Amino acid sequence: MRAITAFMNGVTRLNKAIGVGVSFLVFAMFVFILLEVFLRYAFNSPTVWTNELTQLLFGAYAVLSGGYLMAHRGHVNVDLIHSLLGPRMQAAVDVFTSILFFIFTLALLYFGVDMALESVSSWETSYSAWNPPIWPVKVCIPVGTALLVLQGIVKLLEDIAIACNLSYYQPDDHPEHDPKGEQL
Repeated sequence: MRAITAFMNGVTRLNKAIGVGVSFLVFAMFVFILLEVFLRYAFNSPTVWTNELTQLLFGAYAVLSGGYLMAHRGHVNVDLIHSLLGPRMQAAVDVFTSILFFIFTLALLYFGVDMALESVSSWETSYSAWNPPIWPVKVCIPVGTALLVLQGIVKLLEDIAIACNLSYYQPDDHPEHDPKGEQL
């Protein structure tokens, strides 16, 4: 049971660290957009690269932050019926619906790896006026999806523990559940 807990805590810590690191891309995007606006309106000299670089950074930001969002329960939920259930029944429903999550994310991982390998093998660029390499962002797709799948496994194991009233998982920093799985 310690191995399961160590795995779950390790994956969650990894996703949190990557999420915090990736969050700094927002500041870079902000600076590039401000630079573009400043150069365009102050000097009438727009750049050919800032908008495209901002889009590429946002793509990496979006796909690499999925595991972090899941670790913090930040993904959108439809809670019409789910919120009326108790914690153990919510977890049981989440175990059942995780099937859909894994079908989608594993398909995304499979096709994302194929797309990234194809992009890397040709050193794909954007073919724009600036023509930056886009293969690094395409590599982020399977990496981010793998992180999301790992965090999905953690959530599934958490839900199983809560639904079955097991105590094998003691999260590092999930104050919303006590060890018995009841919500605080």
